[in-house]
Amino acid sequence: MKRGLFLFLSMLFVVAIITGCSSSDSGGDDTSSEGEDTNTEEETEESTDNSEEQVTLDFFQFKVEIADQLEEMIAEYEAENPNIKINLETVGGGADYGAALKAKFASGEEPDIFNNGGFKELELWKEHLADLSDEPWVDNLLPIGKVPMTDTDGKLYGMPVNLEGYGFIYNKDLFEQAGIAEAPTTLTELKEAAQKLEDNGITPFAAGYGEWWVIGQHLLNIPFAQQEDPDTFIEGLYDGSETFIGNEKFEQFKEVIDTEIEYGNDNPITTDYNTQVTLFASGETAMLQQGNWTENMIYEINPDINMAFLPIPLNDESEADRLPVGVPNNWVLNKDSENLDETKAFLNWMVSSEVGQRYITEEFAFIPAFDNIEPTGLGALGQSILEYSKAEQTIPWTWFRWPDGANQEFAAKIQEYASGRIEYSEVVESFQSIWDDMK
Repeated sequence: MKRGLFLFLSMLFVVAIITGCSSSDSGGDDTSSEGEDTNTEEETEESTDNSEEQVTLDFFQFKVEIADQLEEMIAEYEAENPNIKINLETVGGGADYGAALKAKFASGEEPDIFNNGGFKELELWKEHLADLSDEPWVDNLLPIGKVPMTDTDGKLYGMPVNLEGYGFIYNKDLFEQAGIAEAPTTLTELKEAAQKLEDNGITPFAAGYGEWWVIGQHLLNIPFAQQEDPDTFIEGLYDGSETFIGNEKFEQFKEVIDTEIEYGNDNPITTDYNTQVTLFASGETAMLQQGNWTENMIYEINPDINMAFLPIPLNDESEADRLPVGVPNNWVLNKDSENLDETKAFLNWMVSSEVGQRYITEEFAFIPAFDNIEPTGLGALGQSILEYSKAEQTIPWTWFRWPDGANQEFAAKIQEYASGRIEYSEVVESFQSIWDDMK
């Protein structure tokens, strides 16, 4: 009897356990809640992993004079965007950025962000460039900033780095020391000033003829830009209706070279960019054929220097008193980049954020190409360019319309002439043959 009762109670206990387990497994609300909690934890963990995923952007640029400041700006952007890493590589100064960029693409190491000069260079690289026409910063872009990177269909492919100008930078204190009361604005006045400087033991010019772009691009731009209609003249060179030979502006250009070499530093043909700027900044010369991009470097060497711009005059006409002002280059984006959205966001941050705008004006000492950025913090050279611009005393930058690679060929001929190996008539004839061969 007792044994039967024990078996009966044991069976009831087992049934109760089974029922309890079944009830626990089928408890809809509890089970669903546990499942949802588990899924939420998994989703949260996955979301956290995604948010911490690093995106690396390769930034390949040529402006050596802002390389350090650009690194600092990038560090601030990375601090605001912890999942973004930007690798900056700078190739410029004496190096050939264009050749280095072509090598990058040929090797498959295509950068996400790089530089493009526009016009002919836009045509060469357009197949690789992202259309930026609809980016938010376009509404604030100054009209001059749109010209180089806008194609025939009206699409915009680049953001201008800044506005720049160049000429002869001069040391006001050294001019005063030599008794030069008025800044020269004509070729005759420039030669007279150079003679006064030399008579007072001051070397007038820091001539950097060792750099192809200083002479074959910036200096040679002057006779192009001083044509009555530079664009028409260049189109005439392409279709054969214009020539270098016999052109008045290119004949006058000879005296500009002669003046700079005669009153310049020793060994100008081997003088590179850094040496050229250092000669001027340290007070060893009174003038420097360069642009406002040298401002940071000059101030680092001589914080108290008193300087401004002079024109590079071809003659004694009033039209000679003008500075070449334009968009030096543009930031462009690789349309095939896996991180195109991130590169677009970075460009927009550069010109729309308080930090980015501060770097453009105060750290880079750039003249902004946007109407939403106040040109504050500009140094003496930036202010000098603004004064010429406001007075409408500017001429264009034309080399972006020349045949690709012609500027380096032009420079080689100028170097040959400056070293006394060929006559100037041969230089002009060479300009014509180079253009005809490369157009």
